[in-house]
Order: sequence, then structure tokens, then C-alpha cells
Amino acid sequence: MNPTLLAMIAVVFGGAATALQAPTNARMMTAVGSPVNAAFVSFAVGTAALGILAVLLQAKPDMAASRALPWYAWVGGLYGAIFVVAAAWGVPRLGVATTITLMVAGQLLLSVGLDHFGAMGVPKQTISWGRAAGVLMVLGGVLMVRRF
Repeated sequence: MNPTLLAMIAVVFGGAATALQAPTNARMMTAVGSPVNAAFVSFAVGTAALGILAVLLQAKPDMAASRALPWYAWVGGLYGAIFVVAAAWGVPRLGVATTITLMVAGQLLLSVGLDHFGAMGVPKQTISWGRAAGVLMVLGGVLMVRRF
């Protein structure tokens, strides 16, 4: 199978998992009393799952390479925690579709800037009219999902 197609399919499934994660964590929030507690449970379960997967795949980290990483490479889990807390808190107030479309809008706005400047080591991809129009369409989609 084409590696690019496979990557695209994997990312679509990842996005679908995100849509499931938001209401799941919102439900957990009602039981454990706060979005922070729900995120803690979510990350504990995810950490256990990743630990089992690492053992099964015999994945061993390259400690020498990890020591050479820039500081921001170590805080990805923090971004995930913010995402999970925001989703758990937002879903009961906004609904799943509005929460997810707002999150996608936030992702797109920042990602276009990261691409444009080549920030954090990503390949530079300047903002074009087509990319700007795509972002504006997603922002319009947020309004449509919220209002209609």
C-alpha cells in the first residue's frame, strides 16, 4: 500500500478516535468530579496501553538520541493533557461537534503558522491563498456547526 495513503488513513482514524475521546472523557468527568481528574484517568489508561504495546513490539528508546532533543520535544504530553481537559470540559457545554470543530480550527490556525515559519523543525510551507481559504472554510464550518 502507498505509504502516504496509509498515513492519511491512520490520521483519519486518529481523528475519529479524538471524536470518541471527547464524549468518553466528558462522561468520565461526571463520575470523577472534574475534567482534570478525567484527564488523569485517561492518561493512566493510555500510559498502560502504550506500555503493553511497547513490550509487545519490543520497542526500545534510543536514550542517547533522546538526550539531544530540544526542550519542546519533551512537552507533547502537556499539550495532550490540555486537549483532554478542554474536551472533557467543553463537550457537556458545547456538544461533541462544536467542541471538535473548534479544536480542529485551533489546530489549523496554529499549524499553518508553524508550517509557514518552519517552527519546531517542521518543513517550511508558506501560507498560500489556497491554504488560507481552507482555514477560512473550516472557520466557517465551525459557525455552521454551532448555529445550524
